[in-house]
Amino acid sequence: MSGSNGAQANGSAGALHGQVAIVTGGAQGFGEGIVKRLVADGAKVLIVDMNAELGKSKAAEFGCTFESADVSKRDSWERILARVEQEYGRLDIICNNAGWTYPAKDSLTVTDTEFDRVFDVNCRAFYHSTNVCVPYLQKQGSGGSFITISSTAALRPRPNLTWYNASKGWVSTASKSLALELAKDKIRFNSVCPVAGNTPLVHSFAGKDGLTDEKRNMFVSTIPLGRLSEASDIGDAVAFLATQTFLTGVELPVDGGRCV
Repeated sequence: MSGSNGAQANGSAGALHGQVAIVTGGAQGFGEGIVKRLVADGAKVLIVDMNAELGKSKAAEFGCTFESADVSKRDSWERILARVEQEYGRLDIICNNAGWTYPAKDSLTVTDTEFDRVFDVNCRAFYHSTNVCVPYLQKQGSGGSFITISSTAALRPRPNLTWYNASKGWVSTASKSLALELAKDKIRFNSVCPVAGNTPLVHSFAGKDGLTDEKRNMFVSTIPLGRLSEASDIGDAVAFLATQTFLTGVELPVDGGRCV
């Protein structure tokens, strides 16, 4: 899969033609790359983000619709689903991309507020998306695809981000369990595990001083292919999992070899 030639990676620019996707955190970072790739493959996309100004701008740029919402709230998901039904009349792909972390630091210094926010955005949002959207997919009767952005932190955690790492391990395990539970309905659950990427969140991973040249070089030194991940890499992986109808319960590292 190639980030520079994404529309051709699966053999057809229309591989997702007629399908409808929700992408949370879709206005920037990995989410923007996911939206761009799904649209290139023919999907109609509802971008969900808390940044309304940026979300509306990206929706206009990519020909999508936009909904401002806090994905950690059940009523937000009920509103998101209602918007999808209103705009498109169906739903096929739910990409739980929105994520959060605190600045890397000694785990004993993480505050209750920081812990709660990580688990609200990274875990509770996935829980609500499942409880709200699965019954709709079951009633629709044509299956569906949940793709959740986990992390290499779930596979090979670094120190000083313990509770973030744990939240991503939760995401990966829940995804695999749901893959088994809902296979009878042809609803697939897969997760993508990016290595540190060129996104706004990477500055938090770097700690209180942000992403200095020294920290960037340290991150890159752990990645055999010699670079951070890009939004297009994650977009390619999500599109791949969305089109491969016999893949479920997959935990896909997109990490340049870091977890080998």
